[in-house]
Amino acid sequence: MAEQLGELLDVAAPAVTVEQARALARDHFGLDVTVRPLTGERDRNFHLTDIRRRGYVLKVVHPAEDRAVTDFQSSALLHVAAVDPGLATPRVIRPRGSHFGDVAWRVAGEPDRRVRCLTFLEGRPLHLTERSPAQRRNLGAFLARLDLALAGFRHPAENHDLLWDLKQADRVRGLLADIPDAERRALPERALDRFSAHVLPVLPDLRAQVVHNDFNPHNVLAGATDDDRIAGVIDFGDMVRAPLIQDLATACAYQVSPEGHPLQGVAEMAAAFHAVCPILPRELAVLPELIATRLALTIAISSWRAARHPDNAEYILRNQGAAWTGLKRLDELSREDAINWLGAEIAKG
Repeated sequence: MAEQLGELLDVAAPAVTVEQARALARDHFGLDVTVRPLTGERDRNFHLTDIRRRGYVLKVVHPAEDRAVTDFQSSALLHVAAVDPGLATPRVIRPRGSHFGDVAWRVAGEPDRRVRCLTFLEGRPLHLTERSPAQRRNLGAFLARLDLALAGFRHPAENHDLLWDLKQADRVRGLLADIPDAERRALPERALDRFSAHVLPVLPDLRAQVVHNDFNPHNVLAGATDDDRIAGVIDFGDMVRAPLIQDLATACAYQVSPEGHPLQGVAEMAAAFHAVCPILPRELAVLPELIATRLALTIAISSWRAARHPDNAEYILRNQGAAWTGLKRLDELSREDAINWLGAEIAKG
């Protein structure tokens, strides 16, 4: 099942040239721009700059992606912009003469693809910045605000199948076979065991809504000169309807402290989230295990994909080192100690 759901990840999208991207921007969005390729996990992405130095991102969507899912992503961004106009998220540039957020592109001999254009957010990716408690608090508050903006949003494609959907993490067990060291492989296997035992049974009782689902340091931007300021969030390609606490857990997985208490950074982020969007007791009870599960998911999927795409392994494995370190640290905590310690720290504010 995981292999089938990985089609978007495992099959490379057809190439798109800079000249083709420039023509798509001009013909469909009325933009006269210079073009620079960007990296991406499954889509072909380009940074566009017009004569006024305004930036855009052109996304040529992977042909395996359902048209409804593409509309889901555009519609969510339009919803967030309407509900919270001051929140720094990309804005949808509609194709000329269309009410939709994307347009079809047909090339002879290739599968049809959808093309989207978004505003480009200025800032520095968080993984290039200096981490601090203030940054983590600002992250938590920003994510809570984003989740509140998405809370009332519904779409027919919100329940689409996604390999990165944390609530269905147990499906990736088979992907761990690409980790040859049995002792090393046992670490993510234990995290998935705890997920099955303690999280799966209570999932139906948790608050659910559409969530960003990928609030990682490559998708969050800091201010140009201020590492603590959050300048925006990008890449809504992994959105899905899921438990609200899944969004926080995904974000917190990148905040496990390498020194001191493993959950110190997590607590700083979660406390700020809680101040804007209160965490319920039943959500807190699964938060540490969901964080560990996200790390196991990262290890499983990236190991599997890197083995199949060695030419893109550097990009695919960019978060794996921290995932192994974080998961090992969390594995040393008992379930009760993790919940109690995190709860006490969140209560302090």
